[in-house]
Amino acid sequence: MTEEVTAADGYLRSGGEDFGKVTEKSRKIMWIATGIMTAALLLVMFVTHRAIPFMMDDLWYSTMLSDDTPISSISDIVKSQIWHYNNWGGRSMTHGILQLTLLAGELAADVLNIVFTLLLGWTICLVAEHRGFPALFAGMAMVLGLNANWRMSMFWQAGAANYLYITVFILLFVWCYLRELPDEGSLLPGFGKPTGNGNAPADGGNGKANGNHLPGITLWIIPLGILAGWSNENMGPAVWCLSLLVILLGLREGRKPRLWMLLGNLFCLAGSILCIAAPGNGVRSAQIEEEQYGTLWKVFLRSYGECKGAMEYLFPVLLALLFMLFVSVCVMKRKIGRRNSLLLFCALLSWGAFFLSPHYPDRASFGTMALCICVILSLAGRMVRERQDLAWPLWGGAALIGLRGMYFCGEYLSILWGWIR
Repeated sequence: MTEEVTAADGYLRSGGEDFGKVTEKSRKIMWIATGIMTAALLLVMFVTHRAIPFMMDDLWYSTMLSDDTPISSISDIVKSQIWHYNNWGGRSMTHGILQLTLLAGELAADVLNIVFTLLLGWTICLVAEHRGFPALFAGMAMVLGLNANWRMSMFWQAGAANYLYITVFILLFVWCYLRELPDEGSLLPGFGKPTGNGNAPADGGNGKANGNHLPGITLWIIPLGILAGWSNENMGPAVWCLSLLVILLGLREGRKPRLWMLLGNLFCLAGSILCIAAPGNGVRSAQIEEEQYGTLWKVFLRSYGECKGAMEYLFPVLLALLFMLFVSVCVMKRKIGRRNSLLLFCALLSWGAFFLSPHYPDRASFGTMALCICVILSLAGRMVRERQDLAWPLWGGAALIGLRGMYFCGEYLSILWGWIR
C-alpha cells in the first residue's frame, strides 16, 4: 500500500517547500523525471556554449581597450576598466567580470556559464521561497525558454557577463531585503494593519519576516550592494527602489531598519550613480549622430520601444505570469503577497526605465524577465502547498518551457552543423 507523504517529507529539508503532498511513488517519479530533464537541459546548453566562440565585443574586451594589446593579468583588467569608465561606458563591474572570463579561456568560460545558470536558478528559488530540485529545474527552464534573446544574453560571453552573471548578484541582494518583510499587510499607507514586529523567527513560508541573521551580512552587503547597483542602467535603480521600500515599510510598521539594510541601500545607490554618471557614457553619446527628430516624435518612438519590450521581448514570460496570477487570484482566491507585489513593481520599473533610453535591445529585458520568473515560481509554490494535485500540471508546464529552450539551442546547432539547410 502506497503511503502519502506531507510536503515537508517530500522536499529538501532546507526550505520546507516542495511540489506538494504526493504519493511516495509519484514523488520519486517526479524527481527522476526532473533529473533527466535537468541533465538534458544542461547538456544541450553546454554543447551550445562550446559551439559559440568568443565573438564581437568579446574580441575587443580581450584587449586593453585603449589599444590592441591582449590582457594578461588582473592589473591589465583594472587599467582597461579605468580607461573604459572614462571613455566608453559605466558598466565597470559587468565588463570587469567579462574580462576575467575572457582571460580564463573559452572552456573555463563555458563551464562558468553553466555554473552561473545553476546559480541563477538557485537564487530565483531563494527569492520565490520555493526551493527544491523540481523548482530549481523550473527556474532554469524558464530562464532559457522564456528568453527574448537567449543567444545574446546567455551564450555570447559579453551578454552572459552583462545579464546572466550579474542577475545572480542582483537577486541575492533582493532576497536579503525581502526576507525581512512580512508578507501580509498592505503596500499602501492607510490600508491594512501593520504586521509582525520584525523579530519573528523563520516559519517555513507562513508570511512572517525572517528573524534569522545572515552571518557577516553587515560586511558582505557592501560589495553585494555595489554589484547590484553598478550592474546596468535599468536594474540597478530598480532594485535600489525595492530595498528602500522594504526599509520604509518596516518603519511604517514599527520596525527599525538594521544597519546592514541601510548600508546595502546606500551602496546600491552609489553603485547606480557610478554606473549612470560615468564620463564614458557622455563620450560615447557624443560620438553618436544626433537624432533629427522633434520632441514629440522622440516620445512616440520611445513609447513604441516600451510597447515592443512588453509585447515582443517580454510577452512569453508575461503570458505565463498572467496565467499564474489568474489562477492564484481569480480561481484560488489568494492574495499574491507583498513580496511578490514588490517584485512586480521592481520589474515594472526595470521595464519602464528604458523610456529614458533611445534604444531597448531585446537582451536587456533579461533582468525584468528574471523578476517575473521569481513571481511565477512563488505563485506555483503557494498553489501546490494548498492544492497538491497541481504539482504535476505545473511541473509539466515547466518541462514544456524547458523543451522550448532546448529546441532553440537544437535548431541553432543543427543549422551550424549543416543538418538543416
